[in-house]
Amino acid sequence: MKRYIKYCLVGTMALAACSKNYQDATGPSSAQAYSTPTTITDVAVGLQAWYVKDRTGLLYNSITAGTLLTGEAYVTNAGNADEAQLTAGGIKVLNTNAVVNQLWAVSNKIIYESNNILAATPKVITDKGYASGVIAYTSIFKAWAMGVQANFFQQIPDTSGSPNGTNNAVHFISGQQGYLKAAAILDNAINVVKANPISASINPYLPAGINIVNTLYALKARYSLYGGDYVSALAAANSVDLTVKSTLNFNAQVNNPIYSLVTATNNIWQTTGPTMGLPAGFQPDAGDLRVPFYIVKPTSGTLPFVLTGFYTTPLSSIPVYLPGEIMLIKAECYARQNDLINGLAQLNLVVTKQPSADAFGVGAGLPPVVAATQQALLDAIYKHRRIELYSAGQELEDSRRFNRPVAERKRSYFPYPLVERNDNPNTPADPAF
Repeated sequence: MKRYIKYCLVGTMALAACSKNYQDATGPSSAQAYSTPTTITDVAVGLQAWYVKDRTGLLYNSITAGTLLTGEAYVTNAGNADEAQLTAGGIKVLNTNAVVNQLWAVSNKIIYESNNILAATPKVITDKGYASGVIAYTSIFKAWAMGVQANFFQQIPDTSGSPNGTNNAVHFISGQQGYLKAAAILDNAINVVKANPISASINPYLPAGINIVNTLYALKARYSLYGGDYVSALAAANSVDLTVKSTLNFNAQVNNPIYSLVTATNNIWQTTGPTMGLPAGFQPDAGDLRVPFYIVKPTSGTLPFVLTGFYTTPLSSIPVYLPGEIMLIKAECYARQNDLINGLAQLNLVVTKQPSADAFGVGAGLPPVVAATQQALLDAIYKHRRIELYSAGQELEDSRRFNRPVAERKRSYFPYPLVERNDNPNTPADPAF
């Protein structure tokens, strides 16, 4: 039986501050967990489970936070107090909020385990091609967790603590530095894979769905862009094969959490509808085929609109990135460097794209747009990022990066969890908004 069916979670913790030791007294010791190629691989596979599983994982919480903070969604049942705080926004979002705490703690957990895996792999795994696969796969989740944390917190830990848990005063770096650090992690993995191509012998032990090499480049492009390194972002985006899918896949034990918690129940939050929560001038154009891809009017029930897209069944795969995102990264890189011709050309690849021409069936099918100035082009890129990447958890970073009015979001950054403040004297002051 393939190990990924079990979604092994080695070193389970009580979610806590970033400086804590995550060892589970009921599980294997650290020495056992990182002592053989098999156990190291099992811990690496467990990273994906931490990312995707249920209401505690980064997938549910990043998508929930992004949609609610930017008005793409609303809470359907006020009894879900933590999500309701995000809808209220501002000082209503407490540092004991479950969404806030899970985004913080699970990110730290993934980074912590990744550090251990990356430290042990060169010492334990002698097959360089197999080791390359473990390093690359682990680096994806380490960088992804760091990027999620930087998305929602103004400053993030420079490390999740020393491997033996003795560092109890972790220092912080800015979110933008965090993005660049995530990009550097991915760049290192890319160089490792170039030096030693990933061995096919690792394939039976990794979850199906993620295309490792394309994902390394795609996430490097994303986080280089967010960090303001447009040259590196463009180069990485140009290395992504847009015809190849990379997905998070699910099974009977681990379901698509947005389907299970949101679209199957309508009891936590739902889409605000075809305007996608965007202000006038940025809402989808009439005939934009991405709207019915992501949002439908139900034939029964009381809700006016419901979310569809990648959240329609327990086993629906969720893209790690969309081809349209990579095109829009290129467009933005060109636009930020005042190359309007190439920026507009890349933007219009997205605007005119038919669903049949996209690996995931996401296409606007619209006439090309015109943008005569840098600001007009950036505005158009922002609009189409918000539509193309609807309900994907990147909305808040986009809103800040494009200097959208504060009134268009409920908070710019989360407060730091109380458990972090109590345990780490270096915890920064909470942002005002």
